[in-house]
Amino acid sequence: MSPVPKKKLVVCGGTGFLGSRILRAATSHPTFSQSWTVVSLSRSGTPTWSSITSSPLPPAWASSVTWEKADLLQPGSYAKHLEGADAVVHSMGILLEADYKSVLTGRESVVGGLRRAFSGVKGGAKGGPLGKTEGEGLESEEADGQVTYELMNRDSAIALAQEAAAKKVGTFVFISAAGGAPILPTRYITTKRDAESTISSRFPGMRNIFIRPGFLYDSSRLFTVPLAYSTFPLSTFNTLIGRRLTPFLGAAVEKPLKADAVADAVIEAIEDTTRKGPIQTEEIEELATKAWRKGML
Repeated sequence: MSPVPKKKLVVCGGTGFLGSRILRAATSHPTFSQSWTVVSLSRSGTPTWSSITSSPLPPAWASSVTWEKADLLQPGSYAKHLEGADAVVHSMGILLEADYKSVLTGRESVVGGLRRAFSGVKGGAKGGPLGKTEGEGLESEEADGQVTYELMNRDSAIALAQEAAAKKVGTFVFISAAGGAPILPTRYITTKRDAESTISSRFPGMRNIFIRPGFLYDSSRLFTVPLAYSTFPLSTFNTLIGRRLTPFLGAAVEKPLKADAVADAVIEAIEDTTRKGPIQTEEIEELATKAWRKGML
């Protein structure tokens, strides 16, 4: 009897903080790793390991991943890698835009930078992300070419979903968020919700999964650990009062999650064909626990 062909997972943003952990989870999962091949897409191809782990050396699981170069704003650079894919993950996004970062680092005036950062609307991809001709890239509508929430968090995800649907991909995973935060422009979360809505309505033929974690932490990024622990009291209180603070404070009152747990949940959700739509904190934890139990067998 000939062997059953393996399925194919493509992770866009595989060299990032969460994306690299999704790859680790896929190649370490007791059942998933036996039946799937795993491809990472990023602009660098292979990662600089010291930037995403506590070691400058590649971990053992890295040899189980095919590392490819592609630009998420240039669909022509990644379309060929979606051929034969069964699941695609969009794990790219920005937390802070350039003008907000410039204020924090002192390169731009507080008033000017924050006025632009917190403006109600910014440009996304010129002409929108849908209906592009083959090989046409996503160009920012901003005069200075700035990569905005609209361009990266929304339009790049929609464009990737469109390419995935055209390639008959069965499952599409978008790493969204539980909510915004008081220190972030509201456009951070509204662009993610816009992406979810468009992907659901325009590409119903795919099983679309929207992972909505709160703040992510990991010991390899030491600054994330105290920040995570500082949010635990508020998130606990918010849970006790029926999450009434969530509409006002968003992710700031959502239970922080270990990045590895979210990655495990992503792989478990892909493998569980009943999962679709938004997946909130409680379900993320449930899926991560399910994956952990499988690893213990």
